[in-house]
Amino acid sequence: MAFDIDMIKEVYSKFPQRVNKAREIVGKPLTLSEKILYSHLWDGNPSKVYRRGKDYVDFAPDRIACQDATAQMALLQFMQAGKPKVAVPTTVHCDHLIQAKSGAAQDLKSALSSSNEVFHFLESVSDKYGIGFWKPGAGIIHQVVLENYAFPGGMMIGTDSHTVNAGGLGMVAIGVGGADAVDVMAGMAWELKFPKLIGVRLTGKLSGWTAPKDVILKVAEILTVKGGTGAIVEYFGPGAKSMSCTGKGTICNMGAEIGATTSTFGYDESMDRYLRATDRPDVADEANKIKEYLTADPEVYANPEQYFDQVIDINLDELMPLLNGPFTPDLATPVGTMRDKATKNDWPLKVEWGLIGSCTNSSYEDLSRAASIAQQALDKKLKTKAEFGINPGSEQVRYTAERDGILQVFEKLDAKIFTNACGPCIGQWARYEDPKNAPKNSIVHSFNRNFAKRADGNPNTHAFVASPEITAAIAIAGRLDFNPMTDKLINEDGVEVMLDEPTGWELPPKGFEVKDNGYLEPVEDGSGVVVKVDPSSERLQLLEPFVPIQDAELQGVKLLIKAFGKCTTDHISMAGPWLRFRGHLDNISNNTLIGAVNAFNKKTNFVKSQLDGEYGGVPDTQRAYKAQGIKTIVVGDHNYGEGSSREHAAMQPRFLGVAAVLVKSFARIHETNLKKQGMLALTFANENDYDLIKEDDTFNFVDIANFAPDTPLTIEVVHKDGSKDMIKANHTYNKAQIDWYREGSALNLIKKQNA
Repeated sequence: MAFDIDMIKEVYSKFPQRVNKAREIVGKPLTLSEKILYSHLWDGNPSKVYRRGKDYVDFAPDRIACQDATAQMALLQFMQAGKPKVAVPTTVHCDHLIQAKSGAAQDLKSALSSSNEVFHFLESVSDKYGIGFWKPGAGIIHQVVLENYAFPGGMMIGTDSHTVNAGGLGMVAIGVGGADAVDVMAGMAWELKFPKLIGVRLTGKLSGWTAPKDVILKVAEILTVKGGTGAIVEYFGPGAKSMSCTGKGTICNMGAEIGATTSTFGYDESMDRYLRATDRPDVADEANKIKEYLTADPEVYANPEQYFDQVIDINLDELMPLLNGPFTPDLATPVGTMRDKATKNDWPLKVEWGLIGSCTNSSYEDLSRAASIAQQALDKKLKTKAEFGINPGSEQVRYTAERDGILQVFEKLDAKIFTNACGPCIGQWARYEDPKNAPKNSIVHSFNRNFAKRADGNPNTHAFVASPEITAAIAIAGRLDFNPMTDKLINEDGVEVMLDEPTGWELPPKGFEVKDNGYLEPVEDGSGVVVKVDPSSERLQLLEPFVPIQDAELQGVKLLIKAFGKCTTDHISMAGPWLRFRGHLDNISNNTLIGAVNAFNKKTNFVKSQLDGEYGGVPDTQRAYKAQGIKTIVVGDHNYGEGSSREHAAMQPRFLGVAAVLVKSFARIHETNLKKQGMLALTFANENDYDLIKEDDTFNFVDIANFAPDTPLTIEVVHKDGSKDMIKANHTYNKAQIDWYREGSALNLIKKQNA
């Protein structure tokens, strides 16, 4: 029986009528993405055509999912909203605060000890406000959501960028900042610019060593890390129908790495099979009643160029396995062709670790296919050259895989089976005592991101993204340039052997099984639950509302840092060891922008203070400005804020006194997060003006009093020598978002409206 089946039935009862109305208004056949968007309008039945990439639209999501690192700040904010209970079904999943080190049993025990205060806070807040709670060790949020909550045609938002994983079950599932989630928890509409649409037509069929992961690795190569920004990617064609549901989830999951709003697939038989295998036949039965509405109209897939803004064709018969990286998820190299590129770029060819799992590739199918390669190493007497690490996606997957002997295959190769949690994928990997000074090396993993220091905190770790089966093969061979389709290995007897193609199961032949899935149902009436936060806690801190930035404060603004090149949310607010402070805004603010490269000296965490001319760390310099009541500005390059949905990357600068962020371009989620926290998120009207900014500059926002939609702001840049430049700064604020800014934050406005 599914969770929230009555809610799902209600969504489906309105779906055909709303889609029919949308089709009538739009005047043409609809994509699946459009059907879901138009059927989830806040005002109910569609009444107008929305322009893609232009119109801001209010939506009514069906549900919310939060992981423990971001849930802390989201729930701290929700506690200020004045509501007794969440307005839509919501869950919290404890998967980020468990560090991978010794193995599942010891690591979980350590996490329960070190983060008990946070877990207890999340559990009690969940109980009080009617939120479903998944305990530490229950699984990775996106795998658990796919197994329990995702449903075709639904709309959900989540406080993690890889919420998009649920597109594998035909949802429009979108990663957002916690402030967006708070809006919906409080019964408000959720605003999104109506997305553009990218269609990916998949022909042929995957076979041999090629896996669903290779589809998204190829798409990432084509679109790059920002090519999907502002768009939904919709996959279709015979190749799409031939894939498993969890394979579709893998593809949608890594859509976050191309900047896409989300990705999705039309409802098909693989989704029906997965729903029934995960004990949700009631959802499958309801979906089948309206299945023609849960995919695009036939004309769309027959002539996609007429209905999508961009169409990409990929022939799965010709697609080869890929290795993407290092340091960026869109740098693709066909397996077996790495030697020359690695040698030219001085990438270590020796591979030290192969890591399988994360929210991207931790399904039963993924583990079974990788285990088929690992079993060959045992059968063919091969000594593995690299170490193995395995993160099952959920307790249900782990229990079933152990029952069926899959995990034991890895253990016979001395693999470490880590907790059902994120672990190395998000920097929660205690690999080194001193990561900053750790040696240069290469690893291969089936995760989604491979930014510098992402996995283990070592800036010298070159991480390459691959499918679970290719990860297993390369770990066995121990070399980046290994090609399992052509290369031979020497076994313990000195005999040349080759690895056979991987095999596996889409779903467990004996069905899924679990003794304790780790779920706690909230009490019916949470009014008597008391949520306590110790004022002296280092981990948790109750929030104080942000004070609106006054126009007068935007004169004499000082430059904090001009960031050079890639500046992701990992650079703005690092994860790893800093995850422990995600519920304490003051403490976590000590990592603000410490990973950003200063354009003037190419160093990190080393900026000039205009108060005394001395150089120091970014947070220390900013705190000194704050003490003097001086507002600052951050200047950045393209795709600023790429990566995770973490709103801390917006809240921390705001808390410390940064008033504006001026960049060449933004990643979608980060731009929204800045707006929600009452800051100015601006882009250069002329990108070359980035080069005008000097280290000792002062900024005057000359027309901020006239801040209005569709009207650029004028900024006077005063240089140290007294010379001046006038630059234009564009923005995408609408009237409601300007109200957020004027009130100090979106949350301030919610509280005012609820008063």
